[in-house]
Amino acid sequence: MQNIIEIKNATLFQGSTRVFNNLNLDISSACNTAILGPNGAGKTTLLKLINRDFYPVVASNSCVKLFGKERWDVQELRSRLGIVSHSLQQNYSGDTIGLYVLLSGFYASDGIWQHQHFDEIKIQRAHAIAEQLGIAHLQDREFSSMSTGEQRRFLLGRALVHDPQVLVLDEPTSGLDISACFQYLETIRGLMSKRKKLILVTHHVHEIPPEIERIIFLKEGEIVADGDKEKLLNSEQLSKLFDCPINIVRSNGFYQAFPI
Repeated sequence: MQNIIEIKNATLFQGSTRVFNNLNLDISSACNTAILGPNGAGKTTLLKLINRDFYPVVASNSCVKLFGKERWDVQELRSRLGIVSHSLQQNYSGDTIGLYVLLSGFYASDGIWQHQHFDEIKIQRAHAIAEQLGIAHLQDREFSSMSTGEQRRFLLGRALVHDPQVLVLDEPTSGLDISACFQYLETIRGLMSKRKKLILVTHHVHEIPPEIERIIFLKEGEIVADGDKEKLLNSEQLSKLFDCPINIVRSNGFYQAFPI
């Protein structure tokens, strides 16, 4: 199986702070994967590394490859890898309408601009994605007037306009109420049933759908555990990861954490 992500000996600084020191990580297309860790673990920085917002220290033995390549045309990469992040949601102007959020995915921008061209094929694709995600009736609404869950669906649609092979989701249900959380997770599960691969980055155990098979623990910029879900999503392992006593309960393939 081809690796979706291959990171070798990556050292990365944010200002004077070293976030990663010789980080090594391979994620293949063989299974759906979740990267789990507490705040400050380096999850957001890892996403920015994957998204080419950050670059590691240049070294002869270091590389960051996506689908086997270090260099990508952005448009080509978006057709294979769709990233939905919390920070992206904050980048959109409040008066951007829903349709424009979807269309912006074609140019990997956080809005649409005069120099960008959208032919009928792209417009119809955006409409089709809106129908698929149940947000067609919101396409003319301003982003600021939508609920958090509605905004999150438009950002998911933005990633889907290219029909990417892989989706990378950053804490997808953060800020959603219970109903919107369940609805969003059901949507994600539906996409996985249609052979989309998922890489989930989160600190919320309840966000991990049953289809996830591999779990990676990230803590203080280091991978501290990596393996099958059944071996890692238990009270003992998660208590170590989050440095507090946790009781894990499993129901219908989902997990929930409770204090002891």
